[in-house]
Amino acid sequence: ELQPLPAPIGNYKPFRLAGDTLYLSGVGPRRADGGIETGKVGQDVTADAARNHARLCGLNMLAIMQEALGDLDRVACILKAFGMVNATPDFKDHPMVIDGCTDLFGEVFGEDGKPARSAVGMGSLPRGITVEIEGVVLVRS
Repeated sequence: ELQPLPAPIGNYKPFRLAGDTLYLSGVGPRRADGGIETGKVGQDVTADAARNHARLCGLNMLAIMQEALGDLDRVACILKAFGMVNATPDFKDHPMVIDGCTDLFGEVFGEDGKPARSAVGMGSLPRGITVEIEGVVLVRS
């Protein structure tokens, strides 16, 4: 079950559809109760917890896809995911954290859910969130 979309924080749209390409703005780990997961991975938050936060980002991205397209069956494939981890300078497991999101996409869309991907560390993220992920989706007509 996908949760409703929150209002954007700032002057942007959660998605843009251009032809057969859906662009998803950066999505954080927002829970169904509206709360967010915060902290520095490698200091306040374990890599395993952050991986679960990335999965939550993926669930929120699915909700945006549903809102944008009306039906997840219109997703042809996930083209690209860009994952950012709010991590300590010595943290090295960024890809494992972002797997929480891309593993979910694989569960939902099979091979078409395996995107090209980047997983990087950041010194901070908005509102202190642990993970932020943006994406690009190929859409069926």
